[in-house]
Amino acid sequence: MTGPVEPEEHDEHRWRLLLDAVVTLAAGRSLDELLTRIAEIARDLGGARYAALGVLGSTRERRLRLFVTTGISEQEAARIGDPPTGRGVLGLLIDHPEPVRLHDIDAHPQSYGFPANHPPMHSFLGVPVRTGEKIFGNLYLAEKIGGGDFTPADEEIVIALAAAAGVAIENALLHEEAVRRERWLDARAQISSALLGEVDRVTALQLVADLARDVAEADLAWVLMGPDPELLDVAVVASGSATRPTGLETPEAAAAVRAGVPRALEDSGIPGLGPAVLVPLAGLTDPQLASGVAAVGDAAETAETVGVLALAWRPEVAERAAEVDLALAREFAEQVALAIRLARNRYDRERLAVYEDRDRIGRDLHDIVIQRLFAIGLRLQGGLKWTEDPRLTERIDEAVDEIDTTIRDIRRTIFELGTRPRSGDLQTRVTRLVDRAAASLKIRPTVSFEGPIRLTVPPPLAEEVLAVLREALSNTARHARASEASVELIAGQELVLRVRDNGVGVPADAVESGLTNLRRRASAHGGRCTVTPVEPSGTLLEWAVPLG
Repeated sequence: MTGPVEPEEHDEHRWRLLLDAVVTLAAGRSLDELLTRIAEIARDLGGARYAALGVLGSTRERRLRLFVTTGISEQEAARIGDPPTGRGVLGLLIDHPEPVRLHDIDAHPQSYGFPANHPPMHSFLGVPVRTGEKIFGNLYLAEKIGGGDFTPADEEIVIALAAAAGVAIENALLHEEAVRRERWLDARAQISSALLGEVDRVTALQLVADLARDVAEADLAWVLMGPDPELLDVAVVASGSATRPTGLETPEAAAAVRAGVPRALEDSGIPGLGPAVLVPLAGLTDPQLASGVAAVGDAAETAETVGVLALAWRPEVAERAAEVDLALAREFAEQVALAIRLARNRYDRERLAVYEDRDRIGRDLHDIVIQRLFAIGLRLQGGLKWTEDPRLTERIDEAVDEIDTTIRDIRRTIFELGTRPRSGDLQTRVTRLVDRAAASLKIRPTVSFEGPIRLTVPPPLAEEVLAVLREALSNTARHARASEASVELIAGQELVLRVRDNGVGVPADAVESGLTNLRRRASAHGGRCTVTPVEPSGTLLEWAVPLG
């Protein structure tokens, strides 16, 4: 279409304005300031009453994620409502990025019409903002001042502005990317610094989740851990709300662990949240008590462990997920792993010093304390021939028996001092199982141990105990509605497991399929399983089997 030819002097003046605008756009500005300034310049150069700059999102739909307007007041924008996402005539430039000039927007077949309270607009000029083949968005001008239509000269000068704006926007985006990279690097440095100090495993995990959520501007961050990709549990959660992931032992997380590379998901599967990013924390080796992002396998201290750092965003801010550089996220995870290995080496040195000190204490107990006690006992027994008082004889015999008992206790202590607990022993696995169950119980049961559990419980029986405890905690989570719970494991002549809660008790019509299984497990080992009410409320499950 054609329009009236403007005077040559006016054209020259507009090109000088364009040159000044290009110099202005080259000045350092934030992206929001830059977009507003581009829209203002486009309105002035095109002689339009209204102008807008729409920035494309990076999601698959390629709709507008930002829409900056000029010529419309804040009050008018508030009355209009939500900004457009790129449908209708605005979407025409998105689907076909070529300049468009229209006499009347409403007359175009793709026009959707304007929302309520929108000012009337007729003439229209749209130009894509691009650098080479990369399209950042579109410039939209409406309502030529003085009436009439936008001219080819208007189109030409706005195209020139769009080219300069594309370069300026690309530079601003590169600057924002550099800032995000710096934030990831700073988070890595904070984690490394923290792990070099005194920090426990849970605190280290929480620090990773908190920093990752902050840097990625995510609504939710959590860490999934477990000894196997198919058995991942939520270890820690970082959230600005009450939202907490549950049931997220997902195939996607397992696939990310196996591949060892981050994965971007269009849907996190969590109600109210949209896209997610899974960053594997795999291939780490860490003993039971060492700091760091690791869960421990049941076989050995150096068993390979798996974990996933997960991030999720609300659908309305889905663009933040697309802005996460997966390569940076992977570098973040690798730096975390390196810091953990350093923390583990430090912990190993400290633990070695502890064991050396235990060895020294054990030698002193054996070579000095036991020998002295033994000598005292012999002297007491030798003194019996000097008395005929039966009461004194009885007292001396009792003292000698006490000395013998004390010597046996010291010898057992020496033996346990020399036994280094492994990550897969029963006490450790019970504690870990209770920690995992705390998420579904909404409380953390107290755990206590009594007797030489590490020394006397054989592996097959240990598996039975874990299965029984898992079923007992599951029943408590599903039915008890308890505010307190406790787990007690005692090794003596019998191995006794007690799980107590202060909940509502076992209903009279409860289906006992789970309890029947527990009783069968006890009977198979010549033991017993009982479930009894406790006062003032609650239930006590006691599972006991004899120890050989």
